[in-house]
Amino acid sequence: MTSKEQYSADYIELSINENNDNDEPPDNNSHKQEPDCQPTTALLTDQDNSSEEDFIIYESGTSKTTAPKHENSLAIQALPSLIISVIGLVFAGDLMDEFQHWDVFLKTTELFILLPILLNLKGNLEMNLAARFSTSSNLGELDYGPTRRSLIVGNLALLQVQSLVAGAIAGVASFALGLITKPGSSTSYYEMMFMTSSAMVSASFSAGILGIFMCALILICRRFDVDPDNIACPMASSTGDIVTLVLLATCATILQNEMESILSTIIFIIMLSMIPFFGFIVWRNTHVKGLLFAGWTPIILAMVISSLAGILLEAYVEQYKGVALLTPVLIGLAGNLGSIYASRISTCLHAETKENYKVVEYTLLAMNVPVQMVFLLIIWAFGMGQLQYNIWFFLSYFIISMVCTWICLKIGKLMTLMFWKMGYDPDNYVIPYLTASIDVVGTILLVATFRALTTTGATDMALETVKAAAAAAAAASATAT
Repeated sequence: MTSKEQYSADYIELSINENNDNDEPPDNNSHKQEPDCQPTTALLTDQDNSSEEDFIIYESGTSKTTAPKHENSLAIQALPSLIISVIGLVFAGDLMDEFQHWDVFLKTTELFILLPILLNLKGNLEMNLAARFSTSSNLGELDYGPTRRSLIVGNLALLQVQSLVAGAIAGVASFALGLITKPGSSTSYYEMMFMTSSAMVSASFSAGILGIFMCALILICRRFDVDPDNIACPMASSTGDIVTLVLLATCATILQNEMESILSTIIFIIMLSMIPFFGFIVWRNTHVKGLLFAGWTPIILAMVISSLAGILLEAYVEQYKGVALLTPVLIGLAGNLGSIYASRISTCLHAETKENYKVVEYTLLAMNVPVQMVFLLIIWAFGMGQLQYNIWFFLSYFIISMVCTWICLKIGKLMTLMFWKMGYDPDNYVIPYLTASIDVVGTILLVATFRALTTTGATDMALETVKAAAAAAAAASATAT
């Protein structure tokens, strides 16, 4: 029996700084002789889970430093989930387009501010859960009954605490932004309670549904020998947006009729009282106790960073065709591919195995092409986005999608190794920063590309309203002269 060892500092530094042909961590045999063994999928702990020390059984016959399992089947396992995630993103966009005509959204326009904030916060929380649970699965922690039950209960309770707090933050922030952007509008205490209670209820129910779904999905992956690192994050991203959208629209519609009553306040108090209840469950769970007050900084900062992308998107969405349709898929797919990579590296760091960086990077980068082709085929078949499909559009979009994916993969690798070196669990810190960064980068690249295509005359991406405004301005100028 051999105790677990932490990666040495030179391992991390060489992994980050060196760019040799292998792009693999160096062998640590020069530091300490290790047995020719690797961990099995069995993790032995005490039944009451009170022991803080993990014991891993090693089997001889294979090298402990071999590449992670399922590396060769990465594309086969990840491709279906990525295609599903793109379909989910398109469907979520259609839902948002449908909901904007609902009476509750027309009367309470602050809901349009609430949607992206809430989706960003909830999406990061659920993807963090998927990454944590995938690591636990690959370490064998889900194979032992008491440990599995403790991990499931603890993570679901933690997700409830995080979602309720995120819902409260999103509700108050969207109400405040509504006051700032529309200083002359009439608002009230009841409207703030309506916004906050709607966000908290939808966030809590969404967390329950998606948390159970993600735990079940990862357990099924474990049962059928599928690496959850390859599918969990994309599935969490796509299903999370749809479920949260539907629940928010439903809750807001139900509460709208009682907006001027104390019903929203009562619901807010009930939701608020659930935070210490679930927090107590988390506090008593040794597996997730340390996460109760950790990991909030990246979640909040990611929301702020993504807001910059939202401001940029709002400024150009009415100027160029297809920006609102293409942006979520462009940044969403790149973020999913980067999350898969970061989750795999994190699992390898926890398990003390090597990741074949170049093989995985090239595989994930290549997978971007067929998934984007499926997406373009869908929007072309249904005539979505009012886009002009020619060689310049396809070429430009594929180039920026590949650039976004490459940047996301590199950022994901760098952040994962850096956070591990600093003593933080990458499963709780990397994904929020990663997705927020690619939100800004992807939006800037798409807008810049559309402007270049329109300016050079290669493809006319300007909307008719912009053309009409330009023509009117030109006519007015000619008349004045």
